[in-house]
This record gives sequence, structure tokens and C-alpha cells, in this order.
Amino acid sequence: MVGEPPTEPPADPRRRRRLAAAAVVAVVAITAVVVAVILAGAPRESGPSAGQPTASQTSASSPSTPAPSSPAASPSGSQSSGPQPSDSPSAPSETQGETPAPAPVASGPTPPPETLPVPQPPPPVAPFPPALAGQDVEVVPGAGASVALTFDAGANSAGLPSILQTLAGAGVRGTFFLTGSWAAANPAGVAAIVAGGHRVGNHSQTHPDFTGLPDAAIEDQIRAAERAITAAGADPRPLFRFPFGARDARTIAAVNNLGYLPVRWSVDTLGWKGTSGGVTAQQVADRALSALQPGEIVLMHIGSNPNDGSVLDADALPRMIERMRQAGYGFVTLDTLVAG
Repeated sequence: MVGEPPTEPPADPRRRRRLAAAAVVAVVAITAVVVAVILAGAPRESGPSAGQPTASQTSASSPSTPAPSSPAASPSGSQSSGPQPSDSPSAPSETQGETPAPAPVASGPTPPPETLPVPQPPPPVAPFPPALAGQDVEVVPGAGASVALTFDAGANSAGLPSILQTLAGAGVRGTFFLTGSWAAANPAGVAAIVAGGHRVGNHSQTHPDFTGLPDAAIEDQIRAAERAITAAGADPRPLFRFPFGARDARTIAAVNNLGYLPVRWSVDTLGWKGTSGGVTAQQVADRALSALQPGEIVLMHIGSNPNDGSVLDADALPRMIERMRQAGYGFVTLDTLVAG
């Protein structure tokens, strides 16, 4: 009809299908892009880094890492990221997968340097000066203002603890003449004397009068005492004191021939007489002070009086030392004689 718009031709079915397919492709592409963007921004699950051994590899290749004693692993076999167990409870934590460093080995005692000297036996006892041969020495020559305190031991040891305590407290060393029988009966006493730094001398084995003995018996007395004193831990050589102070030229020579130097005294305190003999501790100290001279040798005794049990020499010793020091005197042992 005239005036009416022309009628559109009918749509092509193939064209519609192409447009629908293109639309679907476009939707799929857009969806893929969106999914990719979402996945790129999400956190990734942690796992072993490249080149790092897995848990099972670490256990198999590291002998220093103990295998777990209980099944603490996850079902998948992967280990947790926490601290790994160590060989020692006190060891620091280790990084997962790392082989722990070996624990430091404690070093033993440092060996002594090779330059240390080899221990040598004690030197032999020095002989006494030849100038003193033939003498029973009564003073220490050349000692100056010094006193030698000496103590004889042949009976008991009642006064020894007090004497040693006094000497130690005053810082004084003395000389102790021991019989062999006393040393054998009192090994602890000998040890205490030596421990106090005191000198020891030979006073015979059984305390006989040497002037009535032949030379062979004199040798027996001295050697027997030497063995007994040595067995108790002291060395008496070369100091000797005659029992009772009894001697003559022959006995002195016999003692010298055995390597010993006889030592007498400058003053006998008479403390051995005891209170039953009319002596007091004051008198003992007074006698020692009245004979004060350079190189004085004071004779005292360790044992108690057999009648009254007094130990006057031990009782008088503290005031004796104090008064001698006030007079300007010091103290020496009879080793000064050996030194010449």
C-alpha cells in the first residue's frame, strides 16, 4: 500500500546464532579475567622452599636429629613450623629443616707444659760444718739476737698440744729432739711437729747414758732412733742430743762419725722437776731470761713430771716468748747450725 513503510526482511537465523556465541565467549572471557584477579590477590599456603629438604628428607639425612618418639606429624606427613626438638633439653631451638650444629665438646684438663721440671728427690741432708766437729754445741754461733727454743721428748707427750699451740700462735718455730721409742709410740705427735714447721733431732732410741756404751752400741742407738723417727715422717739428721747431757770426747767423736752434730744447751729451765720439785712456771721463765744471750739454746721438755703431772715448760712458754721479744730477741731453729 502507498504511504506504508516497507516491511523489514525476516532476520537470518545463522546470524543470530553467531551473535549468541560471541556473547557467550565474551562472558566467559570476562569471568576468567575476574577469577584470575581474585586468585592473584589471595594468600598462598606456605610450604618448603625451593632446594630445602622436606621433613622426611631431613629425618633421613641428618643423624644428629632424633626421630620423634610419638606420631606428632599431620596426616599429610608435613611437620609444623614450630621449634624442632634438640638432643639436649637445654639446647636452643633449631630452624626447620636445618641440620643442628654439633654441641661443643668440653675440654679436659690442660696438660702441663713440657717445660715443667721433672720432680726430683729431696736433696741430701747438709752435713754440719767441720769447724763444729768435736763439740757439744752450747750456743748458736753467729745467730745474733736470736734464741733457739728446744724440747726433748722421751717420756710422755702431755705438754705437746699446749707447746705447739703456743708456738703457732706466736709464729715461732722450735727444735724437737725425739727418742726413737717416743716417735714410734707417738706418730701423730711427730706428724703434728712436722706440720707446724718445726725441726726434729735424734735423742737416741731408749735414752741411755752414752758414756757407758761401746761405740757399736752407740751406733745401734742412733741408727735405731733414726729409723723410727724417719718411719714416723721426720728426718732427724744431722742434729743429735745426748741423753742426760752425758758425753765425753769419745762419745762425741762416735756421734760425729755417724754424721751427727751433738747439740747441748745454754740453759736448762728445770721445768722437768715439776711442782713437786719446788719449781714454778714463773721460775722456769726467769731462768730462761736470766741466761739470755745471742744464740742462746734453751732446754725444755715435752713430758709431764712423773710425780705431780705438771708441765711447767709448756705453762711458762707463752710468757717466756713475750719477755724475750720485749728484750729485742727473735727465734731460730737449730738448722742455723747446719747452715754454718
